[in-house]
Amino acid sequence: MKPGLTARWLVTAFAATTFGAAFLAAQAPDGPQPDPPAAATPAPKPPAPRPAPSGETITVPAGTRVGVILENGISTSSAKPGDSIYFRTSFPITINNKVVVPVGSYLRGEVADSKRPGHIKGRGELRIRLNTLVLPNGYTVDLNAEPRSTDSASNTKTDSEGKITGPGGKGKDAQTVATTTVAGAGIGAIAGGGKGAGIGAGVGGLAGLAAVLLSRGPEAQLPRGSSMDLVLERDLPLDAGQIHYTNVGIPSTVIVQPANP
Repeated sequence: MKPGLTARWLVTAFAATTFGAAFLAAQAPDGPQPDPPAAATPAPKPPAPRPAPSGETITVPAGTRVGVILENGISTSSAKPGDSIYFRTSFPITINNKVVVPVGSYLRGEVADSKRPGHIKGRGELRIRLNTLVLPNGYTVDLNAEPRSTDSASNTKTDSEGKITGPGGKGKDAQTVATTTVAGAGIGAIAGGGKGAGIGAGVGGLAGLAAVLLSRGPEAQLPRGSSMDLVLERDLPLDAGQIHYTNVGIPSTVIVQPANP
């Protein structure tokens, strides 16, 4: 390449480079450049709200019987007022051919009164009241119910006011006196013949009577698993929007929270 052409080419290249650099500098903004904005983090989705009350009410009328199974045993030997008791429904309640209280619903209540049997007379007595119903979907309502009948295997009776009474002890007391009397008579006969038998019988009878006076009658008790019929003492209103279940014929597990003190 000729020297004149080389010089002209170098001048042209230098001018083009300088012009390009100046153009780029003019396009860039003054001052330090901020970092590009970070990508926005999507906000977490709020939890699904519980169904709002629909405003429509389904009423289970007062007097409705509720079949239940006792979840924890109870006895006058240890029960005291305020003790919690739990039941599970064993038969569904329906209104207009629709299950409104399915099998497996839970009821919570408490001991209202507990009286142990006396030494000479008086039977064991229990009074309980039911105040909370928990349906399988967690819907919880207040109620007022009392027992009307108890499992025959428990040897208890229930009156019209919901009082549960234990069995009497007269037969057991008579048997105790008779047994000790016969035993005393036998020992007396061995020791002193007929006269000794009479004395022994008297001593044995006194011993039996003392045993009766020192012991209590049978306790009123309902073991776990006992069946019972409850009766609603007042109407039970239920929100129609909450009455939706699946597997209504299958008992489900419901965690019952302890009552507030």
